[in-house]
Amino acid sequence: MVIDMVERVFEHIYGGVCVEVWSGDITKLEVDAIVNPANSLLLMGGGVAGAIKRVGGEEIEKEALKYAPIPVGKAVATTAGKLKAKAVIHAPTMERPAMRTSVNKVRAAVKAALECAEEKGYVSIAFPGMGTGVGGVPVSDAARVMVEVIKEFVDRGTSVRRIVLVGFGKDLTDAFISSVKELLKG
Repeated sequence: MVIDMVERVFEHIYGGVCVEVWSGDITKLEVDAIVNPANSLLLMGGGVAGAIKRVGGEEIEKEALKYAPIPVGKAVATTAGKLKAKAVIHAPTMERPAMRTSVNKVRAAVKAALECAEEKGYVSIAFPGMGTGVGGVPVSDAARVMVEVIKEFVDRGTSVRRIVLVGFGKDLTDAFISSVKELLKG
């Protein structure tokens, strides 16, 4: 299945931050940073990482490898190459390529990516499903923990003004919408 478009399907303002859900190809988004749910070695083989490298260029992985290895719970920003985004934030959800991961590692990776965005002064950041591909985390669990971390991040105060959750497929998109509606009331 090739999806070469992206569209906004839901948006909610929470704590002065616009939380949006989009459906489609994250590499098409124009944001300050796109998050790569990386492995600690920062090798960009398949899944979202592979798509980011294919569209953005080899220079993204080449720069990322200079920082490797980085543990789950840390994140680094690199060039975005030819992407419309300004940067790629590499936030490991697993230690090695193509290994299973957990909800707790997804939580740590999302937190690290948001903190990295804030440190770099980025005001907009886009996340794919973290840990939902080869990581094996069910989309509903991943979406819920991702939105929980976003809520905690916004509640403590942030300079990030726009957080985009991108579902590559209906199940993940619906899970993001459901979690945002449930957890970001008010």
